[in-house]
Amino acid sequence: MADQQALDEVVRFTSDLIRIDTTNRGGGDCRERPAAEYAAERLAGARLEPTLLERTRGRTNVVARIEGTDPSADALLVHGHLDVVPAEAADWSVHPFSGEIRDGVVWGRGAVDMKNMDAMILAVVRAWAREGVRPRRDLVIAFTADEEASAEDGSGFLADQHPGLFEGCTEGVSESGAFTFHDGGGRQIYPIAAGERGTGWLKLTARGRAGHGSKVNRENAVTRLAAAIARIGDHEWPLRLTPTVSAALTELAALYGIEADLDDVDGLLQKLGPVAKLVEATVRNSANPTMLDAGYKVNVIPGEAVAYVDGRYLFGAEDEFRATLDRLTGPDVDWEFHHREVGLQAPVDSPTYARMRAAVEEFAPEGHVVPYCMSGGTDAKQFSRLGITGYGFTPLKLPEGFDYQALFHGVDERVPVEALHFGVHVLDRFLRTA
Repeated sequence: MADQQALDEVVRFTSDLIRIDTTNRGGGDCRERPAAEYAAERLAGARLEPTLLERTRGRTNVVARIEGTDPSADALLVHGHLDVVPAEAADWSVHPFSGEIRDGVVWGRGAVDMKNMDAMILAVVRAWAREGVRPRRDLVIAFTADEEASAEDGSGFLADQHPGLFEGCTEGVSESGAFTFHDGGGRQIYPIAAGERGTGWLKLTARGRAGHGSKVNRENAVTRLAAAIARIGDHEWPLRLTPTVSAALTELAALYGIEADLDDVDGLLQKLGPVAKLVEATVRNSANPTMLDAGYKVNVIPGEAVAYVDGRYLFGAEDEFRATLDRLTGPDVDWEFHHREVGLQAPVDSPTYARMRAAVEEFAPEGHVVPYCMSGGTDAKQFSRLGITGYGFTPLKLPEGFDYQALFHGVDERVPVEALHFGVHVLDRFLRTA
């Protein structure tokens, strides 16, 4: 079990990392190097030899390897990202980069996404150095840049340009799973991620005939784009169940004593009540229009109009997603991937999943561990290029009423100190035996 110093350090490291502003505004506007140097210094303090790597100046990644006791075992990747999404200080109860610790809670951008996990990793490996602990299998520790944008300067760069650093890695763990989900009826559920929907961020371009705003124009690019966007927004995507989502529904139905009727998923979700939130976003593909850009003057009809759509597709459903977008955009609007990454699927009957489940159950025996699929994506997508199967495992024991998922990219992001302590104990237990 992790010692008191590890419990103290995870809180301090979380706070310190939050105070290092690594806001990723997209388009390369971010500088993770100070946080990377902070992490590297603490890894070096654990007698490891961290390597700092950059594709772009200031966009720094950190990689280190811990040698295991079983040279025949496959290696495990343990990774977290250092960048965070923007935060508007005026909207927050505390300054988002203060790292303030108040009433047993650490506040600030990155508290749950995901400087908490970065701090847990650092605290655990430093505790091992003090104890002389070595894991069974090699562990590759990676702290990445640019996860909150394209990952081109982070995990994508590492996977493409430095695959040798991940030699032997067959599985990986990162965000976001093994957190407490309270169902409102007294049950505590700990979902472990064993899949992700694919990312399909789209750019739509409509072209037409430019002209005066007072004239009839049947080739108006804005009208054409608006019609396509309306069709996309109104589209009802069909049900598509992956093995992970099927397993999640089956286990949740059993927990509540409900028949797992996978032929009537919508009906099953209604019967599951609040816990359906863990699954409902991952039983279908989705496409949500998010940005529009057209024109430069109110009395000028532009010749081009552009929109962006956040698309997500389930593992194995990308071809259907593409065909549907071809149909919904129609002949007058072109679309292309602004950013694309694959959907992921991980087995829920693997020894690694079983060890994650056992680690959670040891420290939360009242909890119920279930698999789930993430609706969004993580760096596991890029590392999958190296044949690494990814799981979401950032253990946190949260009090009832603490809406963990709403705090991702939200206002007043924060994490309880006790949740960090729980995370260190569970992560330590898992990684010793993984």
